[in-house]
Amino acid sequence: MTRRRILLVAVAVVLMAGGIGVARGIEGATAAFAGDALYAAMLYVVVAFIAPQLRAAVVAPIAFAVCAAVEVFQLTGVPAHLAGTVPGAALVLGTTFQWTDLVAYAIGAAAVGVVDALSRRAAGSSRGGRTTPSADGPQPHPRGGTPSR
Repeated sequence: MTRRRILLVAVAVVLMAGGIGVARGIEGATAAFAGDALYAAMLYVVVAFIAPQLRAAVVAPIAFAVCAAVEVFQLTGVPAHLAGTVPGAALVLGTTFQWTDLVAYAIGAAAVGVVDALSRRAAGSSRGGRTTPSADGPQPHPRGGTPSR
């Protein structure tokens, strides 16, 4: 497993702990909003784990789009029906559409995307590591003279 994937697993554990903390320590609309933002952040981590080479600017919209698709799917009533018959379905699919969930998803995906992009930049590349096999080697000297046309 690559260093990036190990880090993503660690982030997933922290996000799950945060989700449990929100579920047990906060009530009402604030808990629901924070939980939805954490849901989107977790989905970001899953997408980044599956495709670690993707930039944060690509992963965040994918995570948001999946969350938004699940939220819109709730308008069909199918997730509410599944919640009554399939254990755990409500945790993954929810049951009722709320437009504020879309805002929370956008904030969660964007926030973790910014943190990911900044951490990758601090690591030295937009993808979180060496950009070429010789990235740590000596840099070539520029050629002298006039470039040919």
